[in-house]
Amino acid sequence: MELWYTEKQTENVGITCKTEKTLHVEQTEFQSMAVIDTMQFGRMLVLDGMVQTTIEDEFVYHEMITHVPLNTHPNPQNVLVIGGGDGGAIREVVKHPSVKKAVLVEIDRRVVEISREFFPEISCGLGNPKVSVIYDDGIKHVADHKDFYDIIIVDSTEPVGPAVELFSSSFYKSISESLREDGLFVAQTESPFFNSDLISGCYRKISEVFPITKLYLASIPTYPSGLWSFTMGSKKYDPEAVDVLAVPDYPTRYYTPKLHKGSFVLPKFVEGLIKP
Repeated sequence: MELWYTEKQTENVGITCKTEKTLHVEQTEFQSMAVIDTMQFGRMLVLDGMVQTTIEDEFVYHEMITHVPLNTHPNPQNVLVIGGGDGGAIREVVKHPSVKKAVLVEIDRRVVEISREFFPEISCGLGNPKVSVIYDDGIKHVADHKDFYDIIIVDSTEPVGPAVELFSSSFYKSISESLREDGLFVAQTESPFFNSDLISGCYRKISEVFPITKLYLASIPTYPSGLWSFTMGSKKYDPEAVDVLAVPDYPTRYYTPKLHKGSFVLPKFVEGLIKP
């Protein structure tokens, strides 16, 4: 008998993966969680029925949400990751020698614990001495830390339930206050094909707070439509002005200095989503 897992990405579209077995299922305090072993993408973390990460393609998302901002800022020392309990973003952040402290704020302790158990390749950076893991509400943490971080990375789930507030104008203003005078932040902002209104709204809200606002793209097979967006808000540094020859050669599988700039070259229909 064949077993398949389907994520219903919209009312009319889903992604289906043949599975070998279900490794773990539970209802946490905040969400339903499952770990599935798939034939195509290896182990897969699913939260509230939505694919969060897989062994085979996680590197794309985690490298692009981290190395683009970290190589835009000339000296990032204090970095905050909101969400991202699987640890993938933290794993990439601590590759940068300038980073002195990397803080992960995750509201659901069980996501971190299960990731350490079933996804050691992704969560391996959580034990780095630079890293502090805090189980708290990311919105509250940002509000309590003014003028503190050089970079904030919002590695959130889709905008449903409590995560909706992570896409709000008030949160972007709070992030700006939490950043130092030359700080910047990046948030994942969903699919240009399936979430065009969200992208347009986020870009507008962020540009109302930050003088430099840029959207960039990456290709992630297991995320809805396979085309994914990230939006950066920066107080001072333009990610497209980075000297690619000065970017160190970090051990990556997707991100490169040339791709850093290339990811900001947008298809015409995506450009249309962020025009005033």
